[in-house]
Amino acid sequence: MKSALFSWRSGSGRARRVTVAACALLAVGAGAPAPSPTAAPPDPLRTSGTQVRLTGGAPRVPEVTALSWVVADARNGDVLAAHDAHRALPPASTLKTLFALALLPRVPEGRHRATDAELAGVGEGSSLVGVEAGRDYAVGDLWRGVFLSSGNDAVHVLSAMAGGTAAAVARMRETAEELGARDTHVVTPDGYDAPGQVSSAYDLAVFGRAGLNDPRFAEYCRTAVAKFPGRRGVYDIQNTNRLLTGALGVEAYPGAIGVKNGYTSKAGNTLIAAARRGGRTLVVTVLNPQDDTPGSVYEEARSLLDWGFDAAGRVRPVGSLEPPVAAGPPASHRPGPATEHAAAVAGDGGVGWRTALLGGCAAAVAAGATVVGARRRRARHADG
Repeated sequence: MKSALFSWRSGSGRARRVTVAACALLAVGAGAPAPSPTAAPPDPLRTSGTQVRLTGGAPRVPEVTALSWVVADARNGDVLAAHDAHRALPPASTLKTLFALALLPRVPEGRHRATDAELAGVGEGSSLVGVEAGRDYAVGDLWRGVFLSSGNDAVHVLSAMAGGTAAAVARMRETAEELGARDTHVVTPDGYDAPGQVSSAYDLAVFGRAGLNDPRFAEYCRTAVAKFPGRRGVYDIQNTNRLLTGALGVEAYPGAIGVKNGYTSKAGNTLIAAARRGGRTLVVTVLNPQDDTPGSVYEEARSLLDWGFDAAGRVRPVGSLEPPVAAGPPASHRPGPATEHAAAVAGDGGVGWRTALLGGCAAAVAAGATVVGARRRRARHADG
């Protein structure tokens, strides 16, 4: 009698011993855990310091004093260079970009009459556009008050229209989570300093990029001058992003298309800047330059934009602004019989091939035991 794996001919005791030993070794191997997958390499953007991967001919990254910054391609989300990208810092009014992403879809177009209650929560010393209780406003005017004048009064009225401040904060947190912006913790919808309210250069770049893909957001953030209704008629409001307008001694940046600036005594100067040149759009974030020269946040953003356009195609990305993709199926998922069979046949390095081979060993040993038993019975019959 022959098994599929070994011969059990008469006199093959050595073969039987080898077979049993091989099967024992396989049994030990089958109980061993499968090799663990190779650990993912560390994320460069979570490493302190400046992260950049230059190739031949690429210009050096400019020296800037900001505590944290990011240069990214708005089209594909590639991060071209960064410094302490995930450092948690107060965002000031750049957080209004997240406010707009969260509430633009939830506040219907039309008109709204502002109330005292809606304006009561505006922080002392806040930037204002001039919203007055008892006056009717077009929703578009309120949004221009947010983007151009960084008006916290307009933020609070829009929040009330979307269910109140608490609801606005909750929706901002949800939106940040959906975008993969895990460094951001929202306490107030307007970016006003509050304990625990932080974001990062990385997250703000995510918000700026997402906003540029929203037509209404993109229109508001690139508007340089607009009219706003007041007690004595309409008056001009100008965008406080000086790279866009070229105001107060800062030269306008060629191709600038927004996005949002901010300042508080705790956050220092903060900025999300975007520009388009030669079919490429870059997003740059700069948080809290340590250079106290007037306009330093804009000049540091300018140098990073210039570098980004010059280095495009000559650097390898150090990260991405794309939300992380969930890894693999849930732990409760198990492959079906067909998958298990295919793995065993293919010999994919898992335990399937051991299972199949152990089954053959068991069959061979059982067959051998049957042959030996039969021969012993015949011998006893011959002696008696």
